[in-house]
Amino acid sequence: MTERAASTLQAPPELAEDTLRIVALGGLGEIGRNMAVFEINGKLLIVDCGVLFPEESQPGVDLILPDFSYIEDRLDDVVGVVLTHGHEDHIGAVPYLLRLKQDIPLIGSQLTLALIEAKLQEHRIKPFTLTVQEGQIEQFGPFECEFVAVNHSIPDALAVFIRTEAGTVLHTGDFKMDQLPLDGRITDLRAFSRLGEEGVDLFMPDSTNADVPGFTTAEREIGPVLENLFGKVRKRIIVASFSSHVHRVQQVLDAAAAHNRKVCFVGRSMVRNMAIAEKLGYLNVPKDILVDLKEVDRLPDDRLVLMSTGSQGEPMAALSRMANGDHRIQVGEGDTVILASSLIPGNENAVFRVINGLMKLGADVVHKGNAKIHVSGHASAGELLYCYNILKPANVMPVHGETRHLIANGRLAESTGVPGQNVILAEDGTVVDLKDGKARIVGAVECGFVYVDGSSVGEITDADLKDRRILGEEGFISVITVVNRTDGTIVSGPEIHARGFAEDDAVFNEIKPKINAALQEAVTSNKEHTTYQLQQVVRRVVGTWVSRRLRRRPMIVPVVLEA
Repeated sequence: MTERAASTLQAPPELAEDTLRIVALGGLGEIGRNMAVFEINGKLLIVDCGVLFPEESQPGVDLILPDFSYIEDRLDDVVGVVLTHGHEDHIGAVPYLLRLKQDIPLIGSQLTLALIEAKLQEHRIKPFTLTVQEGQIEQFGPFECEFVAVNHSIPDALAVFIRTEAGTVLHTGDFKMDQLPLDGRITDLRAFSRLGEEGVDLFMPDSTNADVPGFTTAEREIGPVLENLFGKVRKRIIVASFSSHVHRVQQVLDAAAAHNRKVCFVGRSMVRNMAIAEKLGYLNVPKDILVDLKEVDRLPDDRLVLMSTGSQGEPMAALSRMANGDHRIQVGEGDTVILASSLIPGNENAVFRVINGLMKLGADVVHKGNAKIHVSGHASAGELLYCYNILKPANVMPVHGETRHLIANGRLAESTGVPGQNVILAEDGTVVDLKDGKARIVGAVECGFVYVDGSSVGEITDADLKDRRILGEEGFISVITVVNRTDGTIVSGPEIHARGFAEDDAVFNEIKPKINAALQEAVTSNKEHTTYQLQQVVRRVVGTWVSRRLRRRPMIVPVVLEA
């Protein structure tokens, strides 16, 4: 397999005529932030534009965006953004891209565009959109795009087959091969076969479950499990799922109807998305089953189901707030909470924290670890092998997954006969050129994390996050000292204030003479000293002492004033 770290690669050469360049700005080595840029003859086509959700090592961050700097000065060359489906990790960054240029066309299925239009409305952006469906072929500049139906955990997902002068590319988006889907819409293997006969020069398949053997369980198997659970519970039921998982919500509605329960949607995104799905006919809501959140207190516990957001432990989502006791829905003894989702890597601690909080309140918690209440939306190894054997791609570039997933997918490709040198394991920012049926890595572009932190976008740096982690884990010390500019004698201080330490401030009296001595020596030995240099002297003295004496490495803020 061709595997080279983007950090060791040089900037790519100028793109030759009739050569297709592919640059992933997210989605490689991570679950989220999916975005791929295709370029040929001066025009750009983007496939997906999603967000990544922060981990505990990124405190205060709301979202992580792809790095748009690669295309920021070329937005006039973008002929369109193809959105494969409506999940946040594929559409969530679109509002931030359109802030840079609002008239970039968005191309996607009916449900996908409806979800992104609702999101853009909150950002006061009215997009230019083109609705497409499976089997449809559209020309966007030098790119001819054919759309193929694929099955996923959200309706209306599409793969895209891109034809160019340099060759053809099949990008699957997220998909699986559920043979008995709830909506009857299967992954179109007949279309895959036809495209394979035409020739797929580069295959870019979903890798999320590439290291899972066999086949992904059918969605249809979850319905009976939910109905069985609903039949046993005698008090309230709270089901947490992704706010766009229409199929799972449908199963909850059906189970609730079967057991004479009302359903209340909880969480702004859940209410919004299910209203859209119902309006467009993707969600069949039984008559009079829905109730407003304001009405739930009037219903007996055995007649109520709450369909909530927060299955990934998101701090501000409804379920997390219930677990913390600061939501109007107060979880209590005998309530049953069902986490109908898989754990996204990196969210484990947050989810377990929510589970512990709910159980402490007396709830029974059912999750994938102790019951079969969720199935993945991604193709497992057996399904991917089918794709490779049907398509017979000349080159493969696995996408959408952590490094272990990409490597597993690459090995599957090799096992079906794809030459190892034609399997490209890329990282975010890696530049791949396709010409005459051959794909190769030619360089890399800068591609960092762009953090959304409150109202700021891209202003928070990794250094800022390091400071936040230190503040949260190691504490804070400020040292204020006034020194005589001439002889270095201490006029006032040092005053030491510490936060986040178990020890009393009096423990720092031990270090004060050392600070005084170090400052006096620095002033007398260097008459041309600066205030910054004196502050660094204080930082070193205090840092060394705290490390040895208290076994801590806090943030130290020295202030030295010269009189």
